[in-house]
Parts: sequence; structure tokens; C-alpha cells
Amino acid sequence: MERAPSTNATRLLKQQGVAYTEHFYRYEDRGGTRVSARELGVDEHSIIKTLVMEDDQKRPLVVLMHGDREVSTKELARVVGARSVQACKPEVADRHSGYQVGGTSPLGTRRAMPVYIERTVLELPRIYLNGGSRGFLVGIDPKVLLALVKPTLVDVAIEKG
Repeated sequence: MERAPSTNATRLLKQQGVAYTEHFYRYEDRGGTRVSARELGVDEHSIIKTLVMEDDQKRPLVVLMHGDREVSTKELARVVGARSVQACKPEVADRHSGYQVGGTSPLGTRRAMPVYIERTVLELPRIYLNGGSRGFLVGIDPKVLLALVKPTLVDVAIEKG
């Protein structure tokens, strides 16, 4: 069995006494949540991706979205009160989060950023999100995530196009 990496995310979970499960998969560059869902044998809808985005003023924010959905950047911009919102370049996302893209967790980020979570994520009994390293996810109760990152609930999911 693989040994879980010690990351800011796992340290935070342990420090807060959060029960979580560790899940490993073979990371594929540009494979996304489709690969992790396939490798773990779970529905891609329950794999929650952590997206580091920025508004038109270059202010960073985090969006937690179902793996099988995309973010309506137009709707998100409206919600956050910005003219536009877009994904950060990978090197910028790395700098804000302290994690490498493909291993970004919403937990224990280098920089405090506002977090937005798709409302329907909370309807799931268990979610899988990045544990702070490529190929490593943690499984937790989504209600616990609410307490940890204090996100704003949003309705910005759209079908993958």
C-alpha cells in the first residue's frame, strides 16, 4: 500500500480531527477527473475539482466543481461582482495555492482566497478532492468541507461542452 504524502491539506485534516480516506491513482497529464474516477471506480460527479481562477482585477478565487461539469464563468463573474472570471495560468495558480496544478487542494492553500462551491456538491454523501499531490485524493463528507473552507454556495455548473 502506498504511503500518503504529508501535504498542507492532510496536515490540516489531521489537525482538525477530520475523518478522511486516502485514495491513490496513476496520474495522467491532462487526464483530469475522468482518469481519477476511472482509477478509483467512482462516479466522476463525486470527484470535486479545485479550480484556481481570477477576476478581471487579477484577484484569485477558488471554485470547487463536480468533475463532470464545467464552470459558467459568466455566471460566476455575476455572482462575485466582477466583469469577468477566468482560469489562472498554471504557474499563477501554483503561486496562489502553493500546490502544483493537478494536485491542487482547497485545503491549506498558501494564500487565503475566497472559495465558491457548487451547491449540489453538498447533496453527495461523500466527495473526493485533491489531497495536495498529483495522484492522491482524500474522501470526506462534503459537510465537513463546509466547516473547513467556509465557502460561498453557488449555482454555476454547466454540462461539459
